[in-house]
Amino acid sequence: MKKLNFLTYTLLILFTYNVVYSQTVNSEYDPELAAALGADDYGMKSYVFVILKSGSVVLEDKAKRDSIFSGHLQNIGRLAEEGKLIVAGPLGKNTLNYRGIFILNVKTLEEAELLLQTDPAVKEKLLDAELFTWYGSAALPEYLKVQSKIVKKKIG
Repeated sequence: MKKLNFLTYTLLILFTYNVVYSQTVNSEYDPELAAALGADDYGMKSYVFVILKSGSVVLEDKAKRDSIFSGHLQNIGRLAEEGKLIVAGPLGKNTLNYRGIFILNVKTLEEAELLLQTDPAVKEKLLDAELFTWYGSAALPEYLKVQSKIVKKKIG
């Protein structure tokens, strides 16, 4: 039994040593860029991940519904320009009535809720939202600089 405990402790110490001392500093690390993007030591940060789903209101008036969803798309564009919305897009047809996703560049669920209330489709309850904190690459907002160069047709 003593031999087993000794072996277990020895392996634990070796594993801990390996984890602590095997990390190296990235030679390409840019501290100014990391700070500007809010990156931690691993190049990551917190966002709010939003799943949009069919809301509790079903609007039969097509013109009104189209107007609200036009406002939804305009709001997406505005939030992206402000750097608050990093990813947005629709989901394919599914049995869960999930309609799309957002990744919001905010620190709290409360701040995300406030931003969602600027969306006409959410405000009118045509869409409901489920919010989650999400830990991802701090470089994610950087793709938007390229995205604007590859879009041929703008929405709205």
